[in-house]
Amino acid sequence: MTTSPITSPNPENNIVREYDIICFGDEVPGVLSLVCAGREYYRRMGKYPRSLLLFKGNSQLGIGGHLIRGALSYLDRSAVPSSIRSQYDLDIFGDSPAIYQEFLRRSGVYQIALDPEDGSTALRQMLQEVRADILDNIEIESVIKIDDGRITGIKLTKGETYTATQFIDSTVNAELAQFAGVKKLKGFETFGLPNSELSVTLTFQTKGLSVDRIKNVESQYLKRFTNLSDTQAQSWINIAAGNKSEFADNLRNSLTDENGNLKTMYAGRDYIDVRSRALSIAYHGFRGTTLSLESSGSILDNGNVAILNPSTLSWNALLFDVDADQAENLARQKAIPTSNMQQEMYFVGQWFKSLGAVEAIPAHELYIRHAGNITGVVRPLTGADMLSGGVPMEEALGSFSYHFDIRGGIKGLGDRALEKGFETEALLHPQKPLFNFGIQHALVKNVPNLAVVSPASGFEGYASSAGRIVEFNCGVGQGIGIACAIALSNRGKLADISNGEVREVLLQTQRLPKIYGMNYLAQAQQLGIFENQMA
Repeated sequence: MTTSPITSPNPENNIVREYDIICFGDEVPGVLSLVCAGREYYRRMGKYPRSLLLFKGNSQLGIGGHLIRGALSYLDRSAVPSSIRSQYDLDIFGDSPAIYQEFLRRSGVYQIALDPEDGSTALRQMLQEVRADILDNIEIESVIKIDDGRITGIKLTKGETYTATQFIDSTVNAELAQFAGVKKLKGFETFGLPNSELSVTLTFQTKGLSVDRIKNVESQYLKRFTNLSDTQAQSWINIAAGNKSEFADNLRNSLTDENGNLKTMYAGRDYIDVRSRALSIAYHGFRGTTLSLESSGSILDNGNVAILNPSTLSWNALLFDVDADQAENLARQKAIPTSNMQQEMYFVGQWFKSLGAVEAIPAHELYIRHAGNITGVVRPLTGADMLSGGVPMEEALGSFSYHFDIRGGIKGLGDRALEKGFETEALLHPQKPLFNFGIQHALVKNVPNLAVVSPASGFEGYASSAGRIVEFNCGVGQGIGIACAIALSNRGKLADISNGEVREVLLQTQRLPKIYGMNYLAQAQQLGIFENQMA
């Protein structure tokens, strides 16, 4: 059954196109939310809703945000302890959301590595199956709201207006929510650090460099850097250390484990985990820059590498230092790399060619990890909430585990913690949570037909560092899509839909995963005090 938007002229002769659901932003969790909404509405009503995917990027370069146009091929997966996996008979990554498992299967992912072209094709097919329209290369001029706070339409700079009953925002900076008047905290303002932000990454693919070749290169560097009589190698360490002897010693010590063994990279079937800084030291020695984001503005970090085929490797390694305003501006400007970033990528490419690569191809867009968090959600989610196990088991839509990953660091966090009287290392590097999740942190109270499914959701404290991971947000997005369908079919408000109502649908459709969140009570209480006092 086909569904088409209703088109009509408004009094100013601007075109108005009417939909039931609009998703702004094409990040994978948002796209899958739209797919889930279409499927659940069809299950209830026997027809697909009129749905629209609206985003700023260029669809000719792929659909799927930073995983696709940003080419983040190394997927961060739920990290479930082996004891829990045994207890609940779970796979290595636990019991992932059904919609995410489907996306991985249709994209041909074995474990970790996502080929951007295959991912984009899968998302296009899924959108087509629910009759969703796609409109790219757009900019919002304004948002139309009514007295109770609900959004009724989005006016674009081209003059067209798109109306709907329910709205989903999957952008990293909650851009639609901001246009709708939702307050967003800058950077890590939830820690009292409004100017601090996580680094951004320009991912790249190397062609012609095999796994065996890069393993051999790293092995040679490790041997040389740990050989104090190799004067050239030691000079590279000193360059990478900014000629600071203590930093140089730290770099040398980081190359071996507690037993004195070299930290060689680990290669799985479709991924490589780079455990040492050997390649980073070698690059910065070549480049003549310090291995420090603060000093150099960019670093080649330990790489997370996806193996796309025997001669094509995708690297999540090139980090750039940004503040909160820069992250927001980059997000608003379609995540296009700056000229300085492109220049650094040129040197990275030259260095990898010296190792045997034929070429090094940068992604079209940046991977922006975080750009602030909205306030005013139905129920915010904190790091302490995650450590205490998340939402109650009877409400849970899934479980997820990931460390509080602040890659590149949160500038000023350590100093601010000391100012507040916190001196324990554990509070700056809390243990990894294993928590149950729902949708309440994504629902906006004062704009009751809007959900924000992204790193910009209603996270507080450390929660955004684990909550920014795509797999987790796809689980939330699955719930948001179902909630949209419920609200649409019942003519209700999205913000009024409970976790329990969504859970009942997952049970009925046999898509509810196993629930296995853990309550680390003492650590949660300690982290709660830290987060409250840091705010």
